[in-house]
Formats: sequence, structure tokens, C-alpha cells
Amino acid sequence: QVLLVESGGGLVQAGDSLRLSCAASGRTFSTYATGWFRQASGTEREFVAAISWGGSTTDYADSVKGRFTISRDNSKNTVYLEMNSLKPEDTAVYYCAAAPNIALLQGYVYDYWGQGTQVTVSS
Repeated sequence: QVLLVESGGGLVQAGDSLRLSCAASGRTFSTYATGWFRQASGTEREFVAAISWGGSTTDYADSVKGRFTISRDNSKNTVYLEMNSLKPEDTAVYYCAAAPNIALLQGYVYDYWGQGTQVTVSS
């Protein structure tokens, strides 16, 4: 069993940066690929980024490529999402999720899901 808890969201201005954290409990977390998704009010859930269990492989949505960076520290059971040059359209609830591999996350298939953290970017 893996429990995921997101933190780090908040209200920022366009152009600012934020770092989200996804802290996991469970001894098997380091064997899971982990991803970030987001959902703005009234829209479908959107894939944002994912990282393999060892951190060697990452993937990003085109909308965040070059601005967001996903990383992980398995010694701390934590995955991060560094968000730079934030735009109002990045406003959403951000969720982290875990799955056996990145392909599953890209396909919106995951074993574990967090409660989300709100990110609001004002113009």
C-alpha cells in the first residue's frame, strides 16, 4: 500500500515559480513510476509529467515542457515538480499518482492517487 500526500501549492503571479512535493509512505514506493496530473475547474484531468522509478526517464506534456521539471529522491520517498514561468492557464488542482511504469501513467492508469494541492496563478 502506498499513500501519497501532495504539498506546495499556493497563489502566485504569472512568471513566478513553485515547487510541489509528493510525499509517499510505503516501502515499495521506490519501485513505482510517479506522475503529476492536473485538473482545472470544469475540465478533464490532464497529464503533466512522469518519472520512472529510478529517475532515469521523464516525460512531459507539451504544455509544460521547458518550464516544469520532475524529479525524485527515493531516500526521502518524495517526488517533486518544479514549476517555473507559471501562467494563468497552469491554474488547477495538481495530483500525484503512482503506477508500475511510465507508460501506464501516460495512459492514465495508476495504482495510487493523492488528494491534490491547489495551484492558482494570477495574471
